[in-house]
Amino acid sequence: MSLPKKIFGTDGVRGTANVEPVTAETALKLGRAAAHVFRNLERQSRGRGKHKIVIGKDTRLSGYMLENAISSGILSMGVDVLFIGPLPTPGVAYATRSLRADAGLVITASHNPYTDNGIKFFRADGYKLDDKIEGEIENLVFSGEIEKVRPNSDQIGKAVRIDDALGRYIEFAKSSFPKGLTLEGVKIVLDCGHGAAYKSSPCVLRELGAEVIVFNDRPDGKNINENCGSMHPEAMCQKVVEHGAHIGIAHDGDADRVLLCDEHGTLIDGDDIMAIATLDMIAENTLAEKTLVSTVMSNAGLEAAIKKAGGRMLRTAVGDKNVIDEMLKNGFNFGGEQSGHLIFRDFASTGDGLVAALQILRILKAKDQPLSKLAQCWTRFPQLVTNVKVREKKPFDQLGDVNLLVAEAEKELQAQGGRLLLRYSGTEPKVRLLVEGRDDATLQKWSQIICGAIQKQIGV
Repeated sequence: MSLPKKIFGTDGVRGTANVEPVTAETALKLGRAAAHVFRNLERQSRGRGKHKIVIGKDTRLSGYMLENAISSGILSMGVDVLFIGPLPTPGVAYATRSLRADAGLVITASHNPYTDNGIKFFRADGYKLDDKIEGEIENLVFSGEIEKVRPNSDQIGKAVRIDDALGRYIEFAKSSFPKGLTLEGVKIVLDCGHGAAYKSSPCVLRELGAEVIVFNDRPDGKNINENCGSMHPEAMCQKVVEHGAHIGIAHDGDADRVLLCDEHGTLIDGDDIMAIATLDMIAENTLAEKTLVSTVMSNAGLEAAIKKAGGRMLRTAVGDKNVIDEMLKNGFNFGGEQSGHLIFRDFASTGDGLVAALQILRILKAKDQPLSKLAQCWTRFPQLVTNVKVREKKPFDQLGDVNLLVAEAEKELQAQGGRLLLRYSGTEPKVRLLVEGRDDATLQKWSQIICGAIQKQIGV
């Protein structure tokens, strides 16, 4: 089967395991190309001796296959491999920095089912690769140029297993929580999603003094994200009520995101978390430029609450990589997504579900308030999302009537602090319309009018 023209998507390489590009053959080529690129970024390795690349993974069955294949490619290029085993994606990013490696990679498909897998790369500083470096790796794979580079047999790299990687990450995560504070007296329900955080998150929370009721912490290679974790938080919400817990925490498969629920079993999503943390950081004067970075999917009520507190919110395209890029470009220290990716740059270089949960637990303990009360710091605007199946993805500027209607709707919605977002799905033949405002009737009106016009012109 031929490779697609582009291997890297919005968040590394991802697809069905054992189907291109997520095959052992392509993983080997990616390993060779990546090792060559990283070795040449800096002629001198960060540590002593050969250049080194950290390899971590989540709990998927196909992780074994890809781990062996990509490490073989790396070793064949004269670069050493440091295996750290199953560890959350933010743990791999941290280990890359902590071990003074020249790069890191994690084998994961995040919140996808076990049948999928993927590969994310990190730079030496723990941040995700920029498009330029990804392009260099792709070009080496597709051009075949990498086959012309082959070190002598005495230059082949060696692989070692880092036994204390889990312990290193546990101590790192704990360091994001104030030393003078504990979680004594806090009862937590924790859903590990049978994923990479099945050891680290329970350990950190217990070492900080919490009573932790853990479930979905027995991965078997196939049950990752299966009706559990942050993609299916209903069970977490129910168990919080059953056990009389103060808070629920749910991770996705690689634990770079988190969703919470309050003591009543009410779901607390990424927007709620950003509201609580941002307003606290503004009050404590720790939010850089008083600015939160979020995406176009975050609720307009979040922006209104931050503006009222004297801050501002910058929006990016969907994807935590876009959020991080904006944060790096302008020196901001907090950003995230409604889906639960939260980046606290004072502590981590990527989204970290455990670190994010600890920041909310810090506020909960410091203010001695239940999570339900903390979440009342903002008011969510009514939001209506409508999908329309289309036969073609025609540019919106070629849909004259639709553009006129959108402009009229935006004017009315913005007058009430709302907004409108019209875009094509990146994976399906659909148009997605999001409208937000203070009045449900207005949202229903414009959704019907605009979607009707789209249906008439390019609908199925």
